[in-house]
Order: sequence, then C-alpha cells, then structure tokens
Amino acid sequence: MEIKGIHHIAILTDRYERSKIFYTDVLGFKIIAETYREERDSYKLDLSVNGLFQIELFSFPDYKERATYPEAKGLRHLAFSVENLDEAVSELMAKNVDVQSIRTDEVTGKRFCFFYDPNGQPLELYEI
Repeated sequence: MEIKGIHHIAILTDRYERSKIFYTDVLGFKIIAETYREERDSYKLDLSVNGLFQIELFSFPDYKERATYPEAKGLRHLAFSVENLDEAVSELMAKNVDVQSIRTDEVTGKRFCFFYDPNGQPLELYEI
C-alpha cells in the first residue's frame, strides 16, 4: 500500500447553518457540493481548502458531544497553514472570532495560535 495523501477531514456539527457560514464566509473555503440525505436527516457539505484539500461538514440529529479534557483520544485539532499569521489573526478578529494568543512552537520556532469553530472544534493557524 502506498498512501498518496489525505483526501478529506470530516467534521460533525449540531449547528449546520452557523458552521456553513463559519467555514465559507469566515475561513473562505469554497463549496464543492451540498447534499441533503433525507434518510439520515443530515446535510453533507464538501468544502475545498485552497483547491488542494477537502473538508466534509456533516450535520447529524443524534450527535455526541466531544470530550472536553485536553488530552482526549481522537482528533486533537486541525491546523491550517498561513503565510502571515498577524494578518490572518486580524482578519479572524474582524469577523468576531475569539483567537487565543500567538505562541511560538519550541521545536520549529514557528508561530501559531488556536481558535474554535461554532461546535468547539479546536482549529489552529500555523505560520509557514
């Protein structure tokens, strides 16, 4: 087996419309397709991240809350690379997104910061 890359990242939401606005209007991802799956009473929104990556945003009426303790098993956070962290943080703050303080990765020396989507999913901006 030779894995070629990551095809998509799936995110579950209980606030579909709010999350759709966040990922499209706030983060600027483009909609590839939006599908309503009647048998599941669920939406699936395929989003393009810079034409290279894909996020699948799902709504489910019977979702389970994410564990809140810091080192829970599973996806810890999702990181997006940016060239200018200061500009990206300013843009998020202008859109009323609460952004944590900028920190420096002690291993790489690169700057990063965290923020959350409408579901509490931790997201990171990492300066390249």
